[in-house]
Amino acid sequence: MADKGAAKAQKPAKTDKPDEPELGYEESREELNTVVRRLEAGGLSLKDSLALWERGEELARICERWLEGARATMAAAMDEREKDDAPGNADTPF
Repeated sequence: MADKGAAKAQKPAKTDKPDEPELGYEESREELNTVVRRLEAGGLSLKDSLALWERGEELARICERWLEGARATMAAAMDEREKDDAPGNADTPF
């Protein structure tokens, strides 16, 4: 089981906007889906389209940071498991 400290370690760094709350992966992904749907629907001014596109880029970066953190956490856990399962380890039964 993953401990709660590991979940904190994978949170992405806050954005450059200190007044903006940090979004979780699921919230970022859902908002990104909404942005994409609005852009695909069309009918927006160029200014609004560009603003939405920029927001989508930021949301994609947030999602990527979450995924990178999850990958790093998983890699560390697998490395630790391999180390624990290594031959000659006193805790290994075989």
